[in-house]
Amino acid sequence: MEALKKSVNDASTFVSRAVQDANIQDEASVVFNRAKQYTEEKLGKAERTELDPHIVELERKTENTKNYTERIKTNATAVVLPNPAQRAESLFFDNVPVDKIGIKNERLTNLEYLGNDMIEAGNEFGVSTPYGSALIRVGQTEQKLGMIEKDYIRGMNEGLISPLQRFLDGEMKNIMRERKVLENKRLDLDACKNKVRKARSLQMQQPKEGVDPRAILDQAENELRLSQSEFDRQVEITKLLMEGLAQSQTNHLRHLQAAVESQVQYYAQAHMVMQELNREIQSGTLVVGSAAVQPNLMVETNGNSGDSLQDDLAQVSLASPPPAAFPKNAQVF
Repeated sequence: MEALKKSVNDASTFVSRAVQDANIQDEASVVFNRAKQYTEEKLGKAERTELDPHIVELERKTENTKNYTERIKTNATAVVLPNPAQRAESLFFDNVPVDKIGIKNERLTNLEYLGNDMIEAGNEFGVSTPYGSALIRVGQTEQKLGMIEKDYIRGMNEGLISPLQRFLDGEMKNIMRERKVLENKRLDLDACKNKVRKARSLQMQQPKEGVDPRAILDQAENELRLSQSEFDRQVEITKLLMEGLAQSQTNHLRHLQAAVESQVQYYAQAHMVMQELNREIQSGTLVVGSAAVQPNLMVETNGNSGDSLQDDLAQVSLASPPPAAFPKNAQVF
């Protein structure tokens, strides 16, 4: 009984390997025929099946859609993150589950770095001095601009960049894959047509021993019919997918509107913040913390106003560690 089971298992294994070898040989033959057909077409030695003009026009539009979408996405990313190192870091945080491995994205914008340095310098020079208080006030504004910029980057990414990237990675990638399948089916079809032509030419020649020209022709014609059916089916699949790009442009229009809204809010908020700072500078009144400071821009004061100013800075938040002279509970906003 055991011997019988072993024989059955060995036979099953043999058949499975034979089937796998046959499949590998069939795939290798198909790849070889495609490569041969493609090479002969390039050399002008073989005919090729031309696609319907409507399909050709759809392919042209698809290529344009892909290329321009990639350019818009890339340039939009470069606008919101001009620094290539920042773009690489942003790509890392977008694609790696950093929360699960304990990494936090705490990178500041350049405006926030500038604001922090100005605030620290103002504190070092003295908040009771005209220059020191001005540095603190301008630094606070730069920090606000940095936060506004972060909201702008987030809005552009969620409104335009990420949707375009999803479109390229999803729908467009699927269309390009089906177009590649269509090209392979077209090569298979033309290879079968060449095989039929050669089989028909054998009908006009003296048959060789052991070769049945009629059987060869029948087999070639059967392969041609099957290949034609698969090609026609793939043409319809690819055409439907490419025609669906019109709906994708409707979605892209909504994404573009969201990007414009983000830009409008960004520039409007930045303009308002800078106008407020400019009015204070022009009037000679700088608001630091919750109290108004009116430094003498010509003569440096020597009073104890620095203590009251330090108290007023209690609500200001520093993103970087405060300097030694700065109160530990101070926050700069």
